[in-house]
Amino acid sequence: MSNHLIEGKDTSELLTIKEASEWASQYLKKNVSVSNISYLIQYGCISKIGNNGSILVSVDDLKKYYSSHVISKKNLWKQQLGDDLNWELSFAKYRESETTKHVHRLHPYKGKFIPQLVEYFLDTHTDNFKREIFFKAGDIILDPFCGSGTTLVQSNELGLHAIGIDISRFNSFISNSKIKKYDLANLRISLNEITKKLKVFQNNRPNSIFEKELLEQLKIFNDKYFPSPQFRYKVRQKQIDEKVYGSAKEQEFIVIYNALIAKHGIKLSQNRNDTFLEKWFIPDIREEIDFVFNEINNIQNTAFRDVASLILSRTMRSCRATTHSDLATLLDPVTSTYYCKKHGKICKPLFSILSWWERYAKDTYDRISKFDRLRTDSLQICLTGDSRTIDIFAELNKSYPDFSKLLNQSKIRGIFSSPPYVGLINYHEQHAYAYDLFGFERNDNFEIGSLYRGQGKDARDSYVSGISSVLKNCKKYLSEDYDIFLVANDKFNLFPEIAALSSMKIVNTYKRPVLNRVEKDRNAYCEIIFHIKEL
Repeated sequence: MSNHLIEGKDTSELLTIKEASEWASQYLKKNVSVSNISYLIQYGCISKIGNNGSILVSVDDLKKYYSSHVISKKNLWKQQLGDDLNWELSFAKYRESETTKHVHRLHPYKGKFIPQLVEYFLDTHTDNFKREIFFKAGDIILDPFCGSGTTLVQSNELGLHAIGIDISRFNSFISNSKIKKYDLANLRISLNEITKKLKVFQNNRPNSIFEKELLEQLKIFNDKYFPSPQFRYKVRQKQIDEKVYGSAKEQEFIVIYNALIAKHGIKLSQNRNDTFLEKWFIPDIREEIDFVFNEINNIQNTAFRDVASLILSRTMRSCRATTHSDLATLLDPVTSTYYCKKHGKICKPLFSILSWWERYAKDTYDRISKFDRLRTDSLQICLTGDSRTIDIFAELNKSYPDFSKLLNQSKIRGIFSSPPYVGLINYHEQHAYAYDLFGFERNDNFEIGSLYRGQGKDARDSYVSGISSVLKNCKKYLSEDYDIFLVANDKFNLFPEIAALSSMKIVNTYKRPVLNRVEKDRNAYCEIIFHIKEL
């Protein structure tokens, strides 16, 4: 603990960032890293005293922040959601790097659950809530709503075989890319070749020179009017009206931006906007996307081609003409500089994909490498199809004879899945850019609980019918004493009816708080994990 005067304050209650991380770890009884403390300072959650190498933080500030944002949350949420809330299932002790470990963050995906939740029910531990072991290594698990493949990946880690099914061609593409085995040395060479060619293509293009000048002007402007972290702290203390101040400075910088656009002759929109690719990408971005896509199509190794395509898809998502706050929920194309509430400064649209391609290529390779060190020899595959009607035996026989043979020898032991929620997410539209570029067939009309159907009575009745049809079809492939675990926010109380229509019964429920939601709504929220068995 530091013990001298800074800015006229007694520092006997001040800590260095390293000391603060150690103090917070003891206070919260979980690991709090130096970067966690730096994040709180950067975003104005706590104030800093001193500069550069002598930055200190107040113990009082840390206590106030953690008391209001961590410790009191548990009691508050139990008051709102009930005493049966299982706080251990919040997995609050895990850092984000652990809940998005290795291949789980190869591509953004709305509505996925964290790997620790899957592990909890598939592994062989027991506790006060999970009193028995349901699955063991060598069992086959089914996920009829596979999404981005979390169940498949965690099954592999645990030595379980797993079959996924998803109506979305892109979802099955993500899932299969995650669990595939790769020749890592040659994969790196293949990705590096594309990066080199993109750099040559991009070199000395007008967008590159323009963006360099724009970044220089933005740094000067933001350093002057949005100093970090002082600006964010003043906003939190209500010393600055963020909306008024941000809007005024946004208009000031537009003059500089427009002058640079005119100077370099930068085109901000494509000639047409009939498709997603035409509407949501600045022309220079679109040209680079098409260039990389053509290079990917020249890759002979299909597995490498899939990895490169996934990296390009992730890159495209980050390079759409929208604000940083609206990446998950697109509003209108944004092709000018703007005040960014997320970053507390003036931000800009992107004019090249190079930096994001490089970042994601490296990150993807590193994540695949990490998973490769953990993976087992168990089998996983995601089939594209309608879980209400798919013939799993027939589909496996077509392309995956080893898995088909295994399934003929041993039935599926159970299900772990998260069905879509009623009227919440359009699972195809969230990846519309990829469907447009890769030419994947869309099956929007087959989605259960689709966003466009809403949440009215007809939509809820259709949802009940759809989920129960999935369970009845899948039951044909399950062992006699199966165990099904479905993760849902059942605010309409539909799952008792779903179970009954499927000739099943709910034998237990686990109520978990969901702390880290992608959506902007941070109100108390929980999921129910339904344990379902045969009647």
